[in-house]
Amino acid sequence: MAEQTTGARPTLEAVAARAGVSRATASRVVNGGAGVRAPLVDKVRQAVEELGYVPNLAARTLVTRRNDAVAVVIAEPEFRIFSDPFFQEQVRGISRELTAHDSQLVLLWVESPGDHDRIARYLGGGHVDGALAFSLHDEDELAAVLRRAKIPTVLGGRPTDGIGPDMPYVDCDNRGGAREAVRLLVDRGCRTVAHLAGPRDQTSAADRADGYRDALGDPDPALVGHGDFTAESGARAMAELLDRRPDVDGVFAANDLMASGALRVLRERGLRVPEDVAVVGFDDVASIAERTDPPLTTVRQDIEGMGRLMVRLLMRVLNEHGSGAPAPDPRRGRIKLNDPTSHKLKAYAVWCW
Repeated sequence: MAEQTTGARPTLEAVAARAGVSRATASRVVNGGAGVRAPLVDKVRQAVEELGYVPNLAARTLVTRRNDAVAVVIAEPEFRIFSDPFFQEQVRGISRELTAHDSQLVLLWVESPGDHDRIARYLGGGHVDGALAFSLHDEDELAAVLRRAKIPTVLGGRPTDGIGPDMPYVDCDNRGGAREAVRLLVDRGCRTVAHLAGPRDQTSAADRADGYRDALGDPDPALVGHGDFTAESGARAMAELLDRRPDVDGVFAANDLMASGALRVLRERGLRVPEDVAVVGFDDVASIAERTDPPLTTVRQDIEGMGRLMVRLLMRVLNEHGSGAPAPDPRRGRIKLNDPTSHKLKAYAVWCW
């Protein structure tokens, strides 16, 4: 234990000596390399534990060409990130999966247009192995920043042509889920179904609006109100809809927050849910759907699971490119994440390469 009693930081050479192997062998084990026999791996790991050896990050990066860090870039201001439970669930899934891969999360967000330069410098500075980005808006400058950084990137949400349709992404079947939500309202007898749509420059909102139209054919444009995925915008859109069309008896909201705002307005107007007006949301964020009065019927997507899926897809890109393997052929997969419950419709995660 001489290395520990002197107070000096244990070195890789000390690990190699303790394990009775060469420095090169110790380095391969510590840095996750292949080609070392199992008994020697066990000896090196035992020596690492006994000595309390911690790899030098800079030296390890030179060997592995990996920083073991991933940037999570959210194209929303700070107040949205920490007030919207959707972002909290997705970041939780990302964080847990990165931890399983022994990688660190670096959180970046866009507070103002000037932040694009800051994020570009950071991503291009070699600090992270890749990036996960979500909540991008069409024609968002952040998309160009991600492309210029030339690092592996996976998007949360289907990108538009303006963002870059060739980028790998993870999303749920927004259009199909919306279609099922509206059909549920129609099947329960609703004759005048309105839609509280999300931001027009985000594909999730556009796809959910398309699903609403799919289910109804050619709905009256006066039955569509617009918001920005916040509860306040849902309340405002609901109030405007009731002023225009007091005969509304069904509402499909683009997300649970907007649905919660709609429920508040309906209660203030003296309308009962679901007796007078039935409401369906989208996302199944537990902290919203289970606490509304009445509990919200909603389209369920595994938000945390999709965060994990984003990390797995990014790690696949890093591992295949890092090993010199060619990029995989473009392909599309569909993975069922959740089963429906009595009041929750189902959605599916979709990842595309």
